[in-house]
Amino acid sequence: QVQLAESGGGLVQTGDSLRLTCEASGRTLSYYEMAWFRQAPGKEREFIGGISGNGDRTLDVDSLKGGFTISRGKDKMTLYLDISNLKREGTGVYYCAGGMVLTEGRNDYYHWGRGTQDTVSS
Repeated sequence: QVQLAESGGGLVQTGDSLRLTCEASGRTLSYYEMAWFRQAPGKEREFIGGISGNGDRTLDVDSLKGGFTISRGKDKMTLYLDISNLKREGTGVYYCAGGMVLTEGRNDYYHWGRGTQDTVSS
């Protein structure tokens, strides 16, 4: 069983860049298709992007392309989300998630971290 823990959130300004980290314990992340989700205040948790177990494929959201980059650490225990040119609508709790299928569906992922809060101010 894998446990996930996100970090790197905080208070940032519009236009800033940010790196969020998801660290695994208990099992390497190479067993899982991994994804990042964001939950803005008062909204549903939404898929931001995902990456395959060996890192050779990514799944992006067309409307978010250019703003988010997902990558895996060489140690196979870390997942990253690089966010560039942050906007106020980027405020929310960011979650990493692991599953056996690389999809946009929230219900397809069954390992979740507790999330890290990112607040974007103008």
